Amino acid sequence: MTIATALLAAAALTQAPATAATTPGPVVVLETSMGNIRIALDEARAPITVKNFLAYVRSGHYEGTTFHRVIPGFMVQGGGMDVQMKEKAVRAPIKNEAANKVRNDRGTIAMARTAEPNSATSQFFINVKNNASLDYGIGGAGYAVFGTVIEGMDVVDRIVAVPTTSRGGHQNVPVTPVVITRARVEGGAKAPAEKPADKPAKPAAPRPVSMPSRN
Repeated sequence: MTIATALLAAAALTQAPATAATTPGPVVVLETSMGNIRIALDEARAPITVKNFLAYVRSGHYEGTTFHRVIPGFMVQGGGMDVQMKEKAVRAPIKNEAANKVRNDRGTIAMARTAEPNSATSQFFINVKNNASLDYGIGGAGYAVFGTVIEGMDVVDRIVAVPTTSRGGHQNVPVTPVVITRARVEGGAKAPAEKPADKPAKPAAPRPVSMPSRN
């Protein structure tokens, strides 16, 4: 049985959300076209990843991006594509902090990347089940978890259940775009936008459908 088949066959949306994957830290609110998602960031165990995510939030990068890849029983991925499925310009990739060994349990947020472990930029995914195959040491370099959904997992479950199609060479794309209308640090002010890279990062080679590749 392939990893992809095993993951999808083991899907269980009824699993409880993760409750203790993070320590207290900044809280980011993703305001989406389907409702709000509040995320507590684990600054202690994923400092590089949290700093990177907050920079994208404060610059306004996520506004107008979509959850462009949703797979029931697996995850929802967003943070890089606009409604036309065009990838936004990004900053330099960051170091993979999956060695912190925080598990990719239901309700956690982690960075999407290419086959190169240290390639994450702006795209992230929210696990809708316990995805042990994405953890450090089980899935090789693993996928770096940097926070937990503390409110709005019902919104995530609604997002992962939307009808999908193939569009522009991408699979599992919502038929009706699920848009992030605003991303903000709770209680914080939006900082002036910083200039991103001159062009989007080079797309990665095709990845198995079960893996949260960056594009």
